[in-house]
Amino acid sequence: MAAEADGPLKRLLVPILLPEKCYDQLFVQWDLLHVPCLKILLSKGLGLGIVAGSLLVKLPQVFKILGAKSAEGLSLQSVMLELVALTGTMVYSITNNFPFSSWSEALFLMLQTITICFLVMHYRGQTVKGVAFLACYGLVLLVLLSPLTPLTVVTLLQASNVPAVVVGRLLQAATNYHNGHTGQLSAITVFLLFGGSLARIFTSIQETGDPLMAGTFVVSSLCNGLIAAQLLFYWNAKPPHKQKKAQ
Repeated sequence: MAAEADGPLKRLLVPILLPEKCYDQLFVQWDLLHVPCLKILLSKGLGLGIVAGSLLVKLPQVFKILGAKSAEGLSLQSVMLELVALTGTMVYSITNNFPFSSWSEALFLMLQTITICFLVMHYRGQTVKGVAFLACYGLVLLVLLSPLTPLTVVTLLQASNVPAVVVGRLLQAATNYHNGHTGQLSAITVFLLFGGSLARIFTSIQETGDPLMAGTFVVSSLCNGLIAAQLLFYWNAKPPHKQKKAQ
C-alpha cells in the first residue's frame, strides 16, 4: 500500500522538486530534518512559484495603462533599462545552461516589459517608433543567442545588469519624486517584483551558485524596495489634473 501511495507522489515530486535520492531521504526514510534536501525542496518550490507569478506579475501594469489610456508617471528610460537587465539574465542563463526554473521568469517578464515599452511609446504618440523598437529588439536578441556572440560579451551583459537596475530604478524614483505621485505605476506589480527578487537571492545561490546572478538580485531587491516604499508614501497622492477634476 505504501509503495502504491508513493507512486503518484514520487511522480509529482521527482525530478521537478526533488532528486530521487532526496525523495528517498525525506519520504522513504522519513528524515524530515535533512537540511540539504530541504534546501533543494525550498529552492525548487520558490523557483516554480516565482515562474508562475512571473506569468502575471506585470499584467496589472499593462491593464492599468490600457484602462487609463495613459502611461503617465512611468519612466520610459527606467522600463528600457529593466528590459536590458532581464535580457542579460536570460541570455547569460541560457548560454551557461542554468536550470530553466532558475531564470525562466526573466523570459516572461521580458515579454511583459517589452509590451509596456511599446505602450508607453504608443500613448506618447510614438507608435511607429514603438514598432521599430520591437523589430530592433528582436534582431538584437537573436544575435545575442546565436553562436556569433562570444561568451565574454554575454558575461559583460550580465555584469551590466547591476548598473542598469540601479540607474533604471533611480530614474523611476526620481520621476515619482518630481511628480509627487506614482501615476499609473501598478502597486500589485511593484510589490510582486519586490517579493520575487528577494526570493531569487536564495534560489540563485542554491541552484546556480553564481555570485554574479545572486548579486544582481540583491541589488534588484534593494531598488525594488525603494519603489515599493515610494508607492506607500504617495499612496493617497493624485496627479494635479485629477485633483482639478474633482473640485
